[in-house]
Order: sequence, then structure tokens, then C-alpha cells
Amino acid sequence: MLSFKQPNHFQSLMVLQWPLSYLILCGRRSAWVRNWCAWTHIRDYFPISPLLAPLLKSSALESALNPEVSLPLLSCVISRHDLWHFSPWLQILKTKDLSPEHNYLMGVHPHGILTFGGVCNFCTEATGFSKIFPGITPYLATLSWFFKVPFLRDYLMAKGLCSVSRSAIDYLLSHGTGNLVGIVVGGVGEALQSMPNTTTLILRKHKGFVRTALQHGAHLVPTFTFGETEVYDQVLYHKDSCMYKFQRHFRQIFGFYFCVFYGRGFRQGSTGLLPYSLPIVTVVGEPLPLPKIEKPSQEVVDKYHALYMDALHKLFDQHKTQYGCSETQKLLFL
Repeated sequence: MLSFKQPNHFQSLMVLQWPLSYLILCGRRSAWVRNWCAWTHIRDYFPISPLLAPLLKSSALESALNPEVSLPLLSCVISRHDLWHFSPWLQILKTKDLSPEHNYLMGVHPHGILTFGGVCNFCTEATGFSKIFPGITPYLATLSWFFKVPFLRDYLMAKGLCSVSRSAIDYLLSHGTGNLVGIVVGGVGEALQSMPNTTTLILRKHKGFVRTALQHGAHLVPTFTFGETEVYDQVLYHKDSCMYKFQRHFRQIFGFYFCVFYGRGFRQGSTGLLPYSLPIVTVVGEPLPLPKIEKPSQEVVDKYHALYMDALHKLFDQHKTQYGCSETQKLLFL
């Protein structure tokens, strides 16, 4: 079993603060907020996977990535073509350049419990997004009701989050170019599928994002975050249980599920709400160009939805053995 360094208390506090620090008043996207040092501490909380070592060409890097060596880690966007250029201090790699001349609609998979990969990579500069994808402005869509809460709305917008409402996404994809809008396609329902050693996505019936991309001629970008479902354990309830009915009722009121999850505590071996200090690796796939069709038929939507699912499946299969999944593990679509 792989052993990782024990995060220090300060890094642990930084991980806890990101969903709680809603006191900043910025009102609009803020480079200052996106560059807070708190995000780098969150990045360093998650270790670089020793699974990268066999793929590196440099023997010096192989020894540096020995599990017995204590190194700061990250959530990173990784490229199978550039792995041999990877160093412990380089945070983001890519599989394909994104041209600032186009707009992009990015599928973020899986949801996980708190979507650490999506937040750390696309809502902060902790992993150097703007340097790796110059000219691209990333956004991550989240529940609309968050933007009705004073202070919270300003905090989220400062980081580059936007409402998942149709009007907000239409606006970003129709004003200028170089916008990358990420949508956690599985939604809050996928949070209940978040369990270690699972790769199940709610995607088959979720086709609205494809229709939106077609209407704007935006390129579809598949992504998959390995390790997102590994950082928390979750208590699952039978569909006939009172607790499951409560979870469904809770979602009807608040828009998301009340998940009962747990991780580690401040002391090694203890249980708490901190995530396990395990690798989180986000792989960004090659953009899928789409034609611009103002009123796409259902057949056209189905066609490009199938192409997207196929691209996502191939992306997963190409990288799964490098990042903790077995050769026989399958990506399941519900």
C-alpha cells in the first residue's frame, strides 16, 4: 500500500476554509482572490502520486518521487504526451492547446463530494491554469441559488464560478472568445455515487450541455478527475430507508443532497471531515469541435452526445492504469 506524507495542521485548516471563507467582498472575478496563498496550501495537501514515477524518463525525478520522500502535492491537469517533462514543481500539463479564438464547454467528471479537482484547477491559480492555457478564461458552473446569498455570491464570482443557469452559460458563450465554461454534468445526484473505487457517471440522459454547445458552436472538452471519489468515504442508504427519503426531500428544498461522508481527522488515524491526503489528477482531453446550429434536432444532439461519451470513455481508458485504476475497471454511464 502506498504511503503518503501526513499533512500539517496549517494545510488541513486551509482545506477546511475553502467552503467556509465567504466573507470576501469582490463582486466580480478577481485575480487577487484566485491567487490567494490559501489555494497553494490546499494544492499541497494532496500528494503527487508515485504512480507517475515509472512514466518519467529522468532517473533523478524517479528518485525524487519515491513515496518515502516527503514532497508537496497537487491536483494537476496531466498530459500523457508530456509526462517525461514533469517535475515535482510543475503543476499543470495538458493534452491539447486551447485556442483563444474559440469558446469551450467543458464536462467535469466526476462530481465527487466537494469537487476538489474542479475547484483547485479551474477556480484558482494554484496549479497555474492561466500560464498553461494562455488566453483562456475558465469558469465553473455551480448551483444557481448560491448566487442569491449575500457575500457568498461575491466570493464565488471572485474565484470565477458562475451560475449553472441557462442564461448565465449563454452569456459567457456568446460574449467574446476564449471562455471555458465547466459544468459538472452529473450534478448533485452524482454526489451520491461518490465512493472509493467507483467510476460511475450520471451522463446518459444529461444532454442539455451538448445542445447548448451546438447553439453557440462551442467546442466540447471532456475531463476526468482521477482520485476525486477516493478522498472521502460515504454512508449510503437503501432507497426504502427513512434517511434516503430525507435526502431526497432535502434536495427538493435546497437543490443538493445531504450526504453523510467522512474522511480523516487532524491526528493520524483519526476520523473527521478532512479529506484523505490522496492524489487528485485531472486529465483534460482534446476538444471536440461542434458546428453552430441555432435549433439542433434531437438526432443531432444525440449524435454529438454519443461522440462526447466515446471521447470521455477513451480518455478514461488511456489514463486509468496510470492513476490508480485497474486494467479491468470500467467507466459506467447511468
